[in-house]
Amino acid sequence: MLRVAAKRLSSLSLPSPWRPNQAASVLLHCFAFESLTPTKENSIVLDVPTTVVAVMNPTSKIVYDEYNHEHFPLSDLSKQAFAYFVLTCGRFVYASLIRLLILKFVLSMPASKEVLALASLEVDLSSIELGSTMTVKWRGKPVFIRRQTEDDIKLANSVDVRALRDPQPNSERVKNLEWLIFIGVCSHLGCIPLPNDGDFGGWFCPCHGSHYDISGRICKGPSPYNLEVPTYTFFEENKLMIV
Repeated sequence: MLRVAAKRLSSLSLPSPWRPNQAASVLLHCFAFESLTPTKENSIVLDVPTTVVAVMNPTSKIVYDEYNHEHFPLSDLSKQAFAYFVLTCGRFVYASLIRLLILKFVLSMPASKEVLALASLEVDLSSIELGSTMTVKWRGKPVFIRRQTEDDIKLANSVDVRALRDPQPNSERVKNLEWLIFIGVCSHLGCIPLPNDGDFGGWFCPCHGSHYDISGRICKGPSPYNLEVPTYTFFEENKLMIV
C-alpha cells in the first residue's frame, strides 16, 4: 500500500509551487479507496488475504484450503486396547468407591434405643396356667405362648411327620416340651388362627379353613407351611426373651 501511495505521489503534477496547506488533501487523495484498488496502472498489491480478495472480486467458484481434505491416520490398535482397559479399570474403581461410601453412610445410622427395645420382647411365664395359651405382641405380630400338658406333648409326638405337608418333628419346634411358642399368623394369607379349635385339636384359621395340630403344623387346608417359630431363649426359670 505504501508503494502504491508513493507512486501516486510521484505521478501528481503540481501546477503551482508547493504550499504546506496542500499536504492534507494530497495524503487523503493518496490513501483513498480508489487509489488503493488494483487497476491496470496500479496492479501491485502485496500480501492481501484471500478473504479480502474474495470480497473484492466475488466469483461463483469456491476454493477450499487443502488442509480440510487431510485425513488423519488411524492410531495403533494396541494403544486403543490399552486405553479401553485403563478406562474400564477406572470405572470399576469409581463404582467401588461409591459402593463403600454408601455402605459407610448406611452403617453409620444405628438403630435407636426405642427400636432396639421393640425388636426384642421379655415375657413373664409365671402367670400362664397349665393347658392355657397367652398371646403377646412382638414386632406388630401376635405370638402364641402355650403351656402344654402331658396329653398335648403325647399328641404332638404321635403325629406321622411323613404325612404332613410341611414335615417337621415336634422336637424341632420346641426348646422346652412344656412350652410351645410360635407366631400366630396363618401362612396362607396372614389371618390369625383360633386356639383349641379345628379337626386336629390344635389351631384353626376361620378365613380359609386351615387346620393345624397342637404343635402348629399344617394338617389340612390351603396353608402351605407350618406356623412360624420365632427365635427365643429362656434366661430364667419363668422368663422368656423373644428376639
